[in-house]
This record gives sequence, structure tokens and C-alpha cells, in this order.
Amino acid sequence: MEPRRPTVYDVAARAEVSIATVSFAFSRPDQISATTRDRVLTVARELGYMPSASARSLARGRTGALGLHSFDLLIDRPQGREPESRISAPPGAPPPPGESFVPWDDTDDDFLVDPRAFPLYVDEVQRGFELEARAHGRPVMISSGSDTTTSVAESAGRVDGLAIFPGPSAAESLAQVSLKMPIVLFSTPPGTDGHHRVLADNAGGMRELVLHLVRDHGIAVLAFIGALRVADYRERFEVFRATLAEVGIPTPDAPLDDSLLGEDRGYTPVLAALRQGTLPRALVCASDQLALPLLDLLAAEGVRVPDDIVVTGFDGILAARLSTPSLTTVRQPFEAMGRTAARLLMDSGRSLAEPAAVARLGTKLVRRRSCGCAG
Repeated sequence: MEPRRPTVYDVAARAEVSIATVSFAFSRPDQISATTRDRVLTVARELGYMPSASARSLARGRTGALGLHSFDLLIDRPQGREPESRISAPPGAPPPPGESFVPWDDTDDDFLVDPRAFPLYVDEVQRGFELEARAHGRPVMISSGSDTTTSVAESAGRVDGLAIFPGPSAAESLAQVSLKMPIVLFSTPPGTDGHHRVLADNAGGMRELVLHLVRDHGIAVLAFIGALRVADYRERFEVFRATLAEVGIPTPDAPLDDSLLGEDRGYTPVLAALRQGTLPRALVCASDQLALPLLDLLAAEGVRVPDDIVVTGFDGILAARLSTPSLTTVRQPFEAMGRTAARLLMDSGRSLAEPAAVARLGTKLVRRRSCGCAG
């Protein structure tokens, strides 16, 4: 049987003070004498006592923590690439000395060291969120969940405010629970639900990208890659069409390929157009994580980028800089988005009666080799 953890009552009894005095020794030392505080802390150290953050949270009805929740955004591991465990110890038992849980040679493969295997959009926003929260002394709880309402509700129950990444079930999950706390939604169109939004300037970024391809590179035939059921992709496609119309170029009614992140469809429409010799001069992808595997596909088919066809992305993740060729893209201010979300949660935590805020941050066109620029 595990030994019982010491409690505030144990410390109070041995130090011969009240439990309130023990609490003050840790949380409000200015309220008691230095001698009393030293005695309490000495006893606490001897007993191995530490105040419970959970208990303090229950007492004041707040946790002080900010939450960051994501749905299933990781790219699936390719079939047949799951590492086989070589652990000889029985389940639940520690491995023999010197034997790791997953041997290094099982993880040191091309997939795990490829930056495209990770949702760098999420990683960079999370970094900004954590930096801002840390600057204000607020702990952060990172959570993720499937398409169930329970995962969102459980995350919300542990924090004072929750920022949520977009996902196929985000809107449905939020509609089914009543969260009496500040909520920030990333990359989700403004609505009437009372939640804050942190968005990137999709319109300005896509317009600048299309005008660059048309005016600077003289491209007159362009197609869009991306599924319109994703809000960001849909907005980018609408601006893609509007900008083409603005410069007098025929606008497509639908994307050439409606691929979605994580779907193993193999860009069938793109391959069909390639076989038929009808590929446009430029493929404008709704995200970098759509554009990067497309570069691999075209290279495998003997299509040269940018000599034969131009490919662009949107988001500005690290992998876009490291691809071959390097990817022309529109960079979102990920760290600033995370910092903004954290500030919105902290500020609106003071009053839920305040109207929902919509923060739309600017973007930047990054010219690289995939469009023919020297960057």
C-alpha cells in the first residue's frame, strides 16, 4: 500500500498553528510573521507536504489555467510503418536496464524525421500561446480529442478559458455543450455563438499571391487545390476566383482537386489532368500540407517545378522552406495568433458579458523557387 500523502492538517498539528496559517505560509506570507512562516515551512519540508493546486482551485472556483485543444490534426502514419515493439518485459512492468520502451532504430525512419509528419501550424500557434501565458504566470493545459463532445467538455472542465483549433467536429461539439467560460476559435468564420475568433487575413494573402503569379510571372491559367468544406480553404478559393476575375482571367467554378489533409486519395484529379495533358500552368494549393506531397508526386511523374508547372501553398510552415524546390507560400503569423488567443482568454476572463472579439492578423507573401522566384 502506498503511504498516505501528508495534508494541511498534519502540518498544522505539528507546527501548532491553524490550517489557515499553513495556507498563508504558502500563498500569502505577508499575512503572518516571518518566524511562524519559517516554522510552518520547516515542518512542511520534514513531512514532504506540498499545497494542492487542485484544492486551491476548488476553493476559489478557478484553476488559473488556460487550455489549448486540438482535434485529430496529425497526419496519419503511412500503412506498414508502425514500429514493432521489441520489449521483452511483460505488460505494465519496467523494461530491463538499458532497454528503452521503443528502440531507437524503430523511430529513426524517414517518416518521423520528415517535418511534414507533424502539424507545424498547431506547433507554432501553441508556442505563441504558451509564451504569452507564461509571461502572465498562467499555466497551460494542452489537450486533444477525437470527434466526440466529451473531449471538449473534459478539457473545459480543467481550465478557466479554452482556445480550440479547427477540426471537422469543432462546431458540432461546441454546439452540444454549454461552456460558461471564454472560448477562442482559431481559423473559424465569425458567428453568433459568442466565441472569440483569431484569424489570418486569408483574403489579403490569397489576393497578393494570385496577383504575383499573374502579373510578375505572366501566368494566365491557374487551378485551385483544396476541399471547400474547410472554412479557410473555402475563403481562399473565393478570393482566388475573385482575383482572377479582377484581372480578366476566366475563373473556375470548382477546385481542380478537392483533396483534404489526411486523406490518402493520391491527387486523382491532378493525375488525370496530367495524363490528359490538361494541367494548368499553376496549381494554387489551399495549404502547404497539400502542396508539399504534390511536389513529391509531380517529381515522381517527371514534371519539373517550376519549369513545367508552378506550385504554391498557404500557411508558411517550416517544411515549405525545406522542400525541393522551396515552396512559395503565404505566411500566417502563427506565434502572434497564439499570443492573441491567450490574451483574449485572460482579458475576457474578467467579464463574460463583453462582446466576442474577432482578431484578424496580417499575412505575408513568401516568394521561393516553386513559382520561379530566386528565394
